[in-house]
Amino acid sequence: MVLGMACDHAGYQMKEVIKEYLQKKGYEIKDFGTHSTDSMDYPDVAHPLAESIERGECEMGIALCGSGNGISMTLNKHQGIRAALCWNEELASLARAHNNANILSLPARFIPEDLALRIVDSYLAGSFEGGRHQRRVEKIACCK
Repeated sequence: MVLGMACDHAGYQMKEVIKEYLQKKGYEIKDFGTHSTDSMDYPDVAHPLAESIERGECEMGIALCGSGNGISMTLNKHQGIRAALCWNEELASLARAHNNANILSLPARFIPEDLALRIVDSYLAGSFEGGRHQRRVEKIACCK
């Protein structure tokens, strides 16, 4: 599975920890940056991540910024993206099961690295339940 990753400066260190963890588990990672703790704007990495998922180059993604909000808002501007901001394992599991989330967003300044790894595992282990949830997911897309 190819996973895309993106973060701003606040999420850089945690992104690197998660990336190494996932590579050791056999995941191929496409890293959209950022590549340092130098201040930058999260939309500059969020849009390329979203576009790669919409094109099918990456199956799913993981995105990080300080609060997780800004990068999630940017990602969710894309019609084919369902980014879910999660700060615990249960939310990550439900984001996959009920919302078919294709990007996990994490609040890098508000969770410790060990919890972030457990959230990532929960997200990646999950699967979409479909059924009544499919109908709801289909209603998310807005006008073009």
